[in-house]
Amino acid sequence: MRGLKFFITDVFGREKYSGNQLATFAGGGSLPESEMQKIAREINFSETTFIMSDRAGDGGYPVRIFTPAREIDFAGHPSLGTAYIINTHVAKQKADRVVLNLNVGQIPVVFSEEENNAILWMEQIEPSFGNSFGAGIIAGMLGLPGDALDASGPVQEVSTGLPHLIVPLKNLGALERAALDRELYFNLINEGLPPCVLVFCPEGHDASHAVSVRMFADYLGISEDPATGSGNGCLAAYLVRHRYFKSDRVDLAVGQGYEIGRPSLLRLKAEEDGNGRIRVSVGGSVIPIAEGVWFP
Repeated sequence: MRGLKFFITDVFGREKYSGNQLATFAGGGSLPESEMQKIAREINFSETTFIMSDRAGDGGYPVRIFTPAREIDFAGHPSLGTAYIINTHVAKQKADRVVLNLNVGQIPVVFSEEENNAILWMEQIEPSFGNSFGAGIIAGMLGLPGDALDASGPVQEVSTGLPHLIVPLKNLGALERAALDRELYFNLINEGLPPCVLVFCPEGHDASHAVSVRMFADYLGISEDPATGSGNGCLAAYLVRHRYFKSDRVDLAVGQGYEIGRPSLLRLKAEEDGNGRIRVSVGGSVIPIAEGVWFP
């Protein structure tokens, strides 16, 4: 029986079995969409990716991304992990840059060495800023008192390809106590809440982290994400737009996934130019874990 080659990586991990798990399939172009969704549900990682062709076309490699519940146009750790697999196993020769053609558009991923560690950087599309939401109802959805939210920044929707609600909290204690009220969450989605809810605070789990993050997305089949590249890109844009750190640029480290036993490290860079445009890049490591054959 002929099968599909697949790979498992840990993205944004500092060592094996940390960060965010990703399954990537080569030869995805041979599968119908319904089969890709079933495979993603069977694997049940936050996301599963399918490389639709082993040849670059229109400037990049075509890739589709599925959560256990549905296809999405963009996600961060799948972009880094899939670019790594393309560069390592699909492309005829390694390069220092791989471009992914996603539903949201082209996402370039650059390979670099920093302090003897391989770091992959993706530049996300220009962020857009959407509606703000009342702090009280969002605090209730998170099981927190209203004064746990940091009033120095709004509760606002931001998107660099996948919309996230960015929620500023005052401290690490509030972040650790956050627990999604699923009934209220789904009711609010029907009223326009984006499905991804990212909470952050300006305290770290260790001294190297400027910010700590959690992300909930039950609507997409992800109860809590251990490392969210797309969401942290939205956060970077938010921090710059609202001068959260009193600056029009950020270059910092983020910790995520500690509350669910998958500690992750993400690097954020963002800067606003004189025309108000914000450029966002998110970086991290990719650790190979396994490869095998899948029989569809």
